[in-house]
Amino acid sequence: MFKKSFFLLSSIILFISCDSKGVFSEYKSVANDWKKNEKIEFSFPAPDTTKAYNMFINVRNDKTYEFSNLFLIVHMNFPDGKIISDTIEYEMAKPNGEWLGKGFTSLKESKLWYKENVTFPNSGTYNVQIEHAMRINGRVEGIESLKGIKDVGVKLENASIQ
Repeated sequence: MFKKSFFLLSSIILFISCDSKGVFSEYKSVANDWKKNEKIEFSFPAPDTTKAYNMFINVRNDKTYEFSNLFLIVHMNFPDGKIISDTIEYEMAKPNGEWLGKGFTSLKESKLWYKENVTFPNSGTYNVQIEHAMRINGRVEGIESLKGIKDVGVKLENASIQ
């Protein structure tokens, strides 16, 4: 009986963990607090240059994150030297303070759109750098040390698979 239950449970976990859309996915932990100008960097080989992909930024935060939004600066470096930089704002919580991310514990995971139907025309290695751009309303200088962000990730998915 134990062997059957173990096999069934293992099969379910394997089935759930398989992601047919996923092409690249990686997380990096944020040590203590996320420092101003600290870039979290990801590198990946060019996927199929003839296909379109959706790119996401994944963020894990806990209840010590003090804001309802998150501003990020994202730099995507192409193998040919081209760089695309974007400043993006994401909603992290509802107006009532309820987190928008998923998770059953105090750690919430948010899958945030970065680019839709993007192609990678050059073969070689692409590099993505992410830094936070959070500020207190009415202040020019950025927040030196951002609390509550635990992990940051990048994910590429096939755009054509629904």
